[in-house]
Amino acid sequence: MRIRDRGKIKWQGALFAPEHRTMLRELARDELRQAKPIIDEYELEEIDRRICYAMEYTLPVVISMWQEGFTYEEKGYVHYSDPLLKEIRIKAEDGSVIRIKIADIVAVEVNE
Repeated sequence: MRIRDRGKIKWQGALFAPEHRTMLRELARDELRQAKPIIDEYELEEIDRRICYAMEYTLPVVISMWQEGFTYEEKGYVHYSDPLLKEIRIKAEDGSVIRIKIADIVAVEVNE
């Protein structure tokens, strides 16, 4: 008599429980995280200068910001720079206003 074993299939249900899949997704996401870039005072001055220039002449900007290990880009026009809250407000192309902390900004590109 021959034994009909299902092989790896019998373990598939136990190893891929919802909690296990969630943990695997989190591990994959953690591998992609990057350390926050170190920005010196000269780069901060250059970022501030570009923001002021774009705000004065109403030029579109692309701001790269770092949040929780990932770098994101926001596009729009600099609407307001708030030195007390240390943030800038960008008016996006769809008309919404986005608040960005100055400490999270990595790079600013002005499109002329």
